[in-house]
Amino acid sequence: MATAKTNSKMDFYVIIPAHNEGRNLGNVLEAAKKFAANKRIVAVDDGSRDGTAAVAEKHDVIVLRHIINLGKGAALRTGCTYAYGKSCEALVFMDSDGQHDPEDLPRLIEALKGNDIVFTYRDRRSQNMPIVKKVGNWFIDAVIRLLFHINVKDTQCGYKALTRSAYEKLSLMSNDYSIESEIVAKTGKYRLKFAQLPIKTIYADRYKGTTVFDGVNIVLKMLWWKIAR
Repeated sequence: MATAKTNSKMDFYVIIPAHNEGRNLGNVLEAAKKFAANKRIVAVDDGSRDGTAAVAEKHDVIVLRHIINLGKGAALRTGCTYAYGKSCEALVFMDSDGQHDPEDLPRLIEALKGNDIVFTYRDRRSQNMPIVKKVGNWFIDAVIRLLFHINVKDTQCGYKALTRSAYEKLSLMSNDYSIESEIVAKTGKYRLKFAQLPIKTIYADRYKGTTVFDGVNIVLKMLWWKIAR
């Protein structure tokens, strides 16, 4: 099977962290397989209790497992470590709950040409996005602009692509949801070249994702990233 139906020769891996997403993961994987080879899709089961890993295995993709729940950032880094060891040229991060449309994969890979990283952004005017997320994401975006002088329209959107060299430069450390902010902050800090693409706003579960506590934690970490070398 070809690496991807994207008219691109770039060898990329799709990293999909999953925690208790047995209900949604199968559909996400089948859709992703239309645009990426099975063995270049890496599903990372982050200590799920609902058979998430078993669902992934049925779809003939690479399945990695955490015995316990370590967090989204840890799951992404586990997937990246695997793909990096396979000498991939690029990485694509995609959520496992159906928020991200795999049909956008070719657009991300195309936009990555000439850039270090491609961010995506959702339409916050959409009625599907919970108000708490709208306000919280806006605040985090503003803090990142202030501290790192980078204008990313939706810093908390997890759908993104980055080159192998960009992954090396970022030296990601976060284990939790702050992984998204760390990527943006370090992109600004190290002056990496980036592009931004709009995507559809899809929310199947209005109460899933970052909480107010997560938001406060992210802001505190950003202050540390600002002063740390």
